[in-house]
Amino acid sequence: MKRLTIRARLTLIYGGLFLLAGVVLLAVTYVLVDQRMPQPFGVKLRDLPVPTATPGSGSGQNIEMLRSLVEQAQDEAKRNALESLLTQGGIALVVVSAVAIAFGWLLAGGALQPLHQVTDTARRIAGADTAGRGLHERIALTGPRDEVRELADTFDEMLERLDRSFDGQRRFVANASHELRTPLALNRALVELAVTRPDASAETRRLGESLLAVNERHERLIDGLLTLADSENELTERTPVDLAEVCAHTTDQAGGQAPGVRVRRALAPAPTSGDPVLLERLTFNLVENALRHNLPADGWVEVRTGLVGGRPTLTVTNTGPVVPGYDVETMFQPFRRLSRERVVGARGFGLGLSIVRAVARAHGGTAEAQPRPGGGLVVTVTLPPA
Repeated sequence: MKRLTIRARLTLIYGGLFLLAGVVLLAVTYVLVDQRMPQPFGVKLRDLPVPTATPGSGSGQNIEMLRSLVEQAQDEAKRNALESLLTQGGIALVVVSAVAIAFGWLLAGGALQPLHQVTDTARRIAGADTAGRGLHERIALTGPRDEVRELADTFDEMLERLDRSFDGQRRFVANASHELRTPLALNRALVELAVTRPDASAETRRLGESLLAVNERHERLIDGLLTLADSENELTERTPVDLAEVCAHTTDQAGGQAPGVRVRRALAPAPTSGDPVLLERLTFNLVENALRHNLPADGWVEVRTGLVGGRPTLTVTNTGPVVPGYDVETMFQPFRRLSRERVVGARGFGLGLSIVRAVARAHGGTAEAQPRPGGGLVVTVTLPPA
C-alpha cells in the first residue's frame, strides 16, 4: 500500500467505501425482501378450504399432496426471487463500483492537480544548471484558500527570499570586483611611474617589478571573480559563434605561455550560439590550464573541436601529473585544485575550471573532465547547436 501513489490510494479508498456501502445496501435489501415475502402467491395454506373427506375415498390424501406441492412451489419461487436479487444486484454493484472507481480516479487527479503544479515548479528549479537560477519562477496557484493554496503561497514566499539572497550575492561579487579594479589600476600606474623615472635605482626597479607582478595576480583574481559572477547569470542575447574560430584565436594567444609544450590543433567547424566573450574566456581558460599544469620537458596539449552527436564539442587534452578520479569534481570548485587543497603559490587561483563549467551551463551545455591514462586531463565541453 505504501508503494502506491497518493492518487491510487485515494481511488482505492473511494472505491472501497463505495463497494462496502453497496454490499451493506444489498444485504439490507435482501433481509427486507425476505421478510416481506413470506408467501409469494399471497395465499396462506391454512386458509385454504378443506373439503370433508368421505370414508373410503382418497380425497384427503390428494389435499395433503396439493398442499405439499403448493408449499414447494412457494419456496421455489421465493428462493428464485432472492437468488435473482443477489445475482442481479451483485452484477449491478460490480458495474457501478467500476464506474465509481473510474470517477474516483478522475476526482483524485483533479484534487491533486495543484500539488502537481507545485512539484513541476520545484522540479524545474532543482533541474536548473546553476545554483540560484530558476528562482524567479512562481507557482501562483489560484483557487480557494485551502491547505494546498497555503502550501503553494508559502513555497512562493520561500522562492522570493532565496531569489533575493542569490541576487544580492551576485551583485555583491560583481560590485566588489568592479570597486577593487580601481585601486589596483591606480597602484599599477603609480608603480610604473616610479619604475620609469630616470633617477630610479636598481633596487627600486626590482621592487617595482615585484609589485607589478603581485598587482597583476590580483587583477587576474578580480577578473576571474567578475567573470564567474557574470557567467552565473542567464544569457539574454545570443549570437552565432564557431568554436573552431574561437579556439584558433585563443590557442594563438595562450600558446606562448609554455614554450616547451607542444600545442596540437584539430579544429573542425562547431557552430553554436551564445556570448562570444564568455566562450572565448572558456576556451582560453581550458588552454591556459592545460599549458600551466603540464610537463614542459615532453608535454603536449591537444585542442579538438567538432560535432559529436550533432552537438558542438570542444575537447582539450594535456599531459601532466596523474589525477585521481575522485579528485576531478573537486577541481571544478572555486579556489580549489588537486587533492582538495586551497590554492597557494603562483600557479593560479583555482577559478579556471569553475569559470569553464559556469559558462558552459549558462549556455545550456555541460563541462566534464576525466583523468587521462598516464597523467593529465581530458576536459570536454558540449554546447547546444546553433
